[in-house]
Amino acid sequence: MKKHLQHPIFSVISKLAAAQNVQTFAIGGFVRDLFLERPSKDIDIVVIGNGISFAELVAQKLHVKLAVFKNFGTASLKYQDLDIEFVGARKESYRLDSRKPIVENGTLEDDQKRRDFTINALAISLHPDTYGQLLDPFNGIADLEQKLIRTPLNPIETFSDDPLRMLRAIRFASQLNFKIDDIAVKAIVENAHRISIISQERITDELNKIILSAKPSIGFNYLFDTGLLHKIFPLMTALYGVDYIDGKGHKDNFYHTLQVLDNICETTDDLWLRWAAILHDIAKPATKRFEPGHGWTFHGHEDKGARMVPKIFTQLKLPLNEKMKFVQKMVQLHLRPIVLAQSIVTDSAVRRLLFEAGEDIESLMLLCKADITTKNEYKVKKYRQNFELVQQKLKDVEERDNMRNWQPPVTGIDIMELFGIKEGREVGIIKNQIREAILEGEIPNEREAAINYTIEKGEEIGLKVVGKS
Repeated sequence: MKKHLQHPIFSVISKLAAAQNVQTFAIGGFVRDLFLERPSKDIDIVVIGNGISFAELVAQKLHVKLAVFKNFGTASLKYQDLDIEFVGARKESYRLDSRKPIVENGTLEDDQKRRDFTINALAISLHPDTYGQLLDPFNGIADLEQKLIRTPLNPIETFSDDPLRMLRAIRFASQLNFKIDDIAVKAIVENAHRISIISQERITDELNKIILSAKPSIGFNYLFDTGLLHKIFPLMTALYGVDYIDGKGHKDNFYHTLQVLDNICETTDDLWLRWAAILHDIAKPATKRFEPGHGWTFHGHEDKGARMVPKIFTQLKLPLNEKMKFVQKMVQLHLRPIVLAQSIVTDSAVRRLLFEAGEDIESLMLLCKADITTKNEYKVKKYRQNFELVQQKLKDVEERDNMRNWQPPVTGIDIMELFGIKEGREVGIIKNQIREAILEGEIPNEREAAINYTIEKGEEIGLKVVGKS
């Protein structure tokens, strides 16, 4: 393991450990990621003794600032490209109503026992006498090789003590494409109700990490199968299932959503576009209807879904800013390019799409392509060909009409000056008429043409020109 400890920080820690006659170990995610050959900039150092006091010596030696968190018994510093946290070895016990442990000083073995998973309990000695020695009491290396998430101790106790570990197990399975040990899965099912003692912020943080993994469906399938998703995001579980009437069914919108999410993850790392994939059909259960002779419909699910987004973001403690508005816009518009791809594409329809999507048109097209989940190869080929046609049309219309982030060539002030009127109903009517005329291609998106059109429409409602804009 010595070859992995070439960074100068390890030499500094090792020399100080010898001078102070204390045992120190690199532990947790950094060690795990060495074996997975994943880059890691965070290092946890466990000290047999007072972790904060040892961290102060390291900070003095390196001439860097130290952040001390006495309530947690930890201290952290930044050195070169690394974030390093120090903690004294400890053992923990828990109360049923809290995930905050009662902490006592402990041995390295105690500290490894309290770790969430065997793959995170790996430790490497940094003392000169045993420098580079790997300590793996729970066969974490074997679990890495078998791609298995397993707890060091009884998983029922592990998850009951700190229910957030259930989400962390699923998050690691999703990030690493690992399998969760069957006994641990059963323990999650048994303890799913305990997630209620975890703050929404921590739940959402883990959920976002699952969403940002390469294939989030791994995590969401675990969340659903263990019952955790029913506790933390019941609206999404409502998408599950297929109803039949007169032998006609609809697709399972839960698994369709997971496929759309996986699809879009192949083309973007944008968390909010991934959230748009999760929420694009969220209103289908509320809008589902059966029409005799036709089948199942979900009319207006895009409008209702867009209206649901702010409440969902509020409940999940997601940001209520432009990110939420972006997701809302994607949900609102996600059917539009698909409709265009299924029919003859008119310039006016493309102008309207560019007008409403603005700078987010590329994101919208990515979402719509991800929404093609049919297994029918002919349909897939046809849709993709039509999407290429729509994209070319978008490019052509944008170059000609400059509709993206459109600003009207004639403003309300222009209209008031032109007819010598105050702000009011007539100004609004004319502004709408100008916009519609440009979108429909009746007039070009140019000021002179818009001024002439304004005069014409003003005269139709009894206005007279008093000044030229």
